[in-house]
Amino acid sequence: MRKLVVVLMLSLMAVLSFSVKYGGTLVYVMGVDAVTLLPGNMTDNPSEMVCRHIFEGLVEFDEKLNINPALAERWEISEDGTVYTFYLRKGVKFQDGTPFNAYAVKKYFEYVLTHDLKRTKLYEPYIKEIKVIDDYTVQFVLNHPFGPFLNYLAHGAGLIVSPKAIDEYGDDPGVLGKHPVGTGPFKLAEWKKGEKIVLVKNENYWQEGKPYLDKIVFKVIPEAVTRALQLQAGDAHLALKIPPVFVKKLKNDPKIDVVVGPSLRVLYIGMNTQKKPFDDVRVRRALNYAIDKETLCKTIMGGLAKPADSPLAPAIWGYYSTGKYPYDPEKAKKLLAEAGYPDGFEAELATPKGRYLQDYETAVAIQAQLAKVGVKVKVVPMEWATYLAYVNVKNPDKRYQMFLLGWAPSTGEADWVLRPLFTTGSISNRALYSNPEVDELVVKASREVDPEKRKELYKILQEKIVDDAPWIFLYVLDQVYAKSKKVKGDVALPIEIVLVKDAWIEE
Repeated sequence: MRKLVVVLMLSLMAVLSFSVKYGGTLVYVMGVDAVTLLPGNMTDNPSEMVCRHIFEGLVEFDEKLNINPALAERWEISEDGTVYTFYLRKGVKFQDGTPFNAYAVKKYFEYVLTHDLKRTKLYEPYIKEIKVIDDYTVQFVLNHPFGPFLNYLAHGAGLIVSPKAIDEYGDDPGVLGKHPVGTGPFKLAEWKKGEKIVLVKNENYWQEGKPYLDKIVFKVIPEAVTRALQLQAGDAHLALKIPPVFVKKLKNDPKIDVVVGPSLRVLYIGMNTQKKPFDDVRVRRALNYAIDKETLCKTIMGGLAKPADSPLAPAIWGYYSTGKYPYDPEKAKKLLAEAGYPDGFEAELATPKGRYLQDYETAVAIQAQLAKVGVKVKVVPMEWATYLAYVNVKNPDKRYQMFLLGWAPSTGEADWVLRPLFTTGSISNRALYSNPEVDELVVKASREVDPEKRKELYKILQEKIVDDAPWIFLYVLDQVYAKSKKVKGDVALPIEIVLVKDAWIEE
């Protein structure tokens, strides 16, 4: 028996040795550069894309958003849901040689909590204290139970920075963001702003035999056409944000794989519920019935989106299909007449142009569909920064009427949609929606420690919000990228992150 086990193990090792290839440089082209390489200070996907190759957290997402061990081997949660105890991996070092231990965990999270970073508010309301039990055991004590806490640790802000780097550069988060030091498989070699970020293999990485690549080059190429052409020419191995018009062409290229998978991003049109006529729920429901989402997904989005019936995407934990608002223009007209608008009305629809896939084109198509029920919409495209200022809830006049936006919860769960977008007074609640029952249920759900009970509360919340219709619920975007067929081992997370840290190139 022992001889058989040895033979099987040797066979498995032989298969693995032939299935992966060591060495080489992978060129990864994306539309914009990273902003910072300090995890607790980043809010953009390009920064997170790079950081997840340099740093690691206590836990991490897999491609289905399950939470798996990373720098923590295991954890325990107290019965009341207020104490999380993590048992850490031993023998792990940061790329500067500093040992990874409970003190490093405490130092990083306390740095995030005390330095007013862009992600400080992600943790500040919940973490009461971080305790070092021993060198390899750390405890997070919460102010109250918080069901999604593990998801918040799997968030990009939970990637842990070397305590030595914090001591050397942490007085200025901007400077620390230019000197990233983590425990991950790659480390920073070069950063030419607006041009490229070069990562090289961490020779002392704790996972034996990894990484396979010698180098990753993140190249910044704003033009989608150029990204696609570089991929076809063999000058790049992987390209992000492929527009529908190029997908078919790339699919026909025998050297390229087009990868289409689920994302968490829901595109929607918000309505200012504090302004007429959008203060009438019948009007808001009418506009939902007036939109033919199936046609939009097939034509404007080229099949790279699916109709939405909830503010949550199906891949989000807690999603519930409400089945609401099939295309029914006659019902839309009836509701408008009941609300006192038998001949429709005029309104303005603000939209970004180029922020989301086919965003402006979607707004123009919706303009035509709403015209069929008597609603005359003026589409106003804006540059992204101008647009965000226009739909800022802190503006005293809040003069916007309708606006196109998208949202994808980087925590991978329902709370990071429902709380910021639908609770009264939230800065991201641009629809100015207010329902005291929803406010109460959001808090109740977040503090529920039983997952099944929490999921039931999320179901009730989705039903109430969709019924109140502060949005026109449009569609859920697919995540699309293209790669050379030579690239193996890449992983797409539905949070719009594509990882190549375990990838290799077959020549």
